[in-house]
Amino acid sequence: QVQLVESGGGLVQAGGSLRLSCAASGRTFGTYTMGWFLQGPGKEREFVASIGWSSISTAYADSVKGRFTISRDGAKNTVYLQMNSLKPEDTAVYYCAASHGVVRTTPEYWGQGTQVTVSS
Repeated sequence: QVQLVESGGGLVQAGGSLRLSCAASGRTFGTYTMGWFLQGPGKEREFVASIGWSSISTAYADSVKGRFTISRDGAKNTVYLQMNSLKPEDTAVYYCAASHGVVRTTPEYWGQGTQVTVSS
């Protein structure tokens, strides 16, 4: 089992940047695929980005390609989401997820979420 704690959310103006962090507990961090999801007000949770256990494989939602970058640091048991060129429509609660399989389709563990608000 793994516990996930997100941080780094906040209020930013459109065009600005934020970096979200997700710290994972446990000694088996390297065996999980990791991902980020968002949930806007009144909307369902949706996929943002994922990264494989080796950091070679990454995937992004079309809406964030070219603006967001996912990465992971095995030594720190942490996954990051660098968000650039933020738009008001990026406003949402962002959740970190982990899976032994494909995190995009079968997330097993979730963090508590961190709020990102982008003002116009």
